[in-house]
Amino acid sequence: MKYKAIVCFFTAISFCFSALVYAQQPVDTSSKKKIIILNAERLNYQKIDSAEFQSAAGKVVIKQETTLFYGDSVVLNKTKNFLEAFGHVHINDNDSVNTYSDYLRYTGNDKKAYLKGNVKLTDGKGTLTTPDLDYDLNTHIGIYTKTGKVVSDKTVLTSTEGYYYGETKDVYFKKNVVLVNPDYTVTTDTLLFNTYTNVATFVVPTKIVSRDKRKIFTSDGYYDLANKKAYFGKRPHIEDSTTILDADQVASNDSTKESEANGNVIYKDTAQGVTIFSNNLKSNGNQSSFLATQKPVMVIKQNNDSVFIAADTFFSARLSNLRKYRVVPAILDSLPAKDSIVIGDSAKAKQDSAKDRFVEAYYHVKIFSDSLQAVGDSLFYSSEDSAFRLFKDPVVWSQESQISGDTIYLFTLNRKPKRMYAFENAISVQKVGPDYYNQVKGRTINGYFVNGDIDSVRAKGNAESIYYAQDDSSRFVGVNQATADVIDMYFANRQAERVVFRSNLVGTSYPMRQIDTSTMRLRNFKWLDDRRPKTKYDLFAGD
Repeated sequence: MKYKAIVCFFTAISFCFSALVYAQQPVDTSSKKKIIILNAERLNYQKIDSAEFQSAAGKVVIKQETTLFYGDSVVLNKTKNFLEAFGHVHINDNDSVNTYSDYLRYTGNDKKAYLKGNVKLTDGKGTLTTPDLDYDLNTHIGIYTKTGKVVSDKTVLTSTEGYYYGETKDVYFKKNVVLVNPDYTVTTDTLLFNTYTNVATFVVPTKIVSRDKRKIFTSDGYYDLANKKAYFGKRPHIEDSTTILDADQVASNDSTKESEANGNVIYKDTAQGVTIFSNNLKSNGNQSSFLATQKPVMVIKQNNDSVFIAADTFFSARLSNLRKYRVVPAILDSLPAKDSIVIGDSAKAKQDSAKDRFVEAYYHVKIFSDSLQAVGDSLFYSSEDSAFRLFKDPVVWSQESQISGDTIYLFTLNRKPKRMYAFENAISVQKVGPDYYNQVKGRTINGYFVNGDIDSVRAKGNAESIYYAQDDSSRFVGVNQATADVIDMYFANRQAERVVFRSNLVGTSYPMRQIDTSTMRLRNFKWLDDRRPKTKYDLFAGD
């Protein structure tokens, strides 16, 4: 009994040691990669030298791990684990990717396939067709170099070369890339497209043309075709029939027709002759509106004297939409309805559309042109009456003349000032010498312009004036201080030439030697030259 126990004990130790040694030996995985013929109508076996061959025909089914191969006929080199398949070739790669072709060459050890003739690859979301394809079943990467086409939903993409990544559902298109969608056509040299998300990513210069003929030029960004959302970076250029947009970045949603541009934005409305510079611009196509912020400047193009307008914020939209929730009093004007901002079109529909616009600018408004400058707290422009409305301490300058009031209306014709109307505490001041100021004051003041230059000023309602008279040699000879119901001041060569008093004149003239010019001031007199924009560059500079 003791002898048997000792034998059993050493036998058990020997068995455990053998098992441990066996477990430390490398596992032979080559059998897992063996290609096995599962089904065929005809089967043949042949051994040549040391190589073993199997040929099969008729509804051939072959398996390697979780991958199934189908074909009309197959030749299998069992020694090298290599096969060739002919006719109606089909690879089912783990039920995730299906590939079809007329011919297949496959090396089982590294699981790489070469397919030729009517090649089609589908992952359930998109379908790739190409003359030939290299496909790696390990990495699920397919490569074509002789043109290919991918169809995903309603999107068709073609290119000379392409790289399909089965794990991520990405297709990397190269050379002569064209994407055609019901909404867009994209042409580029390189494009990344995901068949699962339907997102196209741009990495090189790309041209996008929409169904409504809008053109987008970009070299960075993406377009989500499923949700119709886009982002463009690296300063895209966007243009359509009437507008041009350049910015560092642009994001848009075609479903809502909303977009936002950021960074050094330049927006040009060629139909209206308007350019907007800003650092942020939001637009809504459905409302035909835009909101410009972050130091915006609006430029109204004119032949020789463009108008520059700066403010903290600009907002523009249809006047008819604004009237749905806000009263917009019309300013009756005898001038023809020619909008200074809108370049007219002979078509009545376009004329009506041009008149249905307004622009709002609020806080720190500044206006500059060679013939006229102005400032105010806020501004409203209506193309219906061709008038700029300036609110809260507005001031207008024309040459050496300054006009201010509680509110100022500036009417335009052919994009030039035609008439100006200042009311409540209105006063016109013209500097004619170091401390000499011609002044006209009234409840209201109307100023009239000819070719952009001020021609005359009319003050009504408790009108007052101070006027420095000059002789033929332009020497000052005296000062006239007067009141009347109406006072008209006429200008020649941009200088006050004469004053006409109408009804109830009361006045006094003083020789120059008898007056202190520093006291010759009307009530509310202010010379505000420090607020005046001196050049257009003042509008782009910070406060």
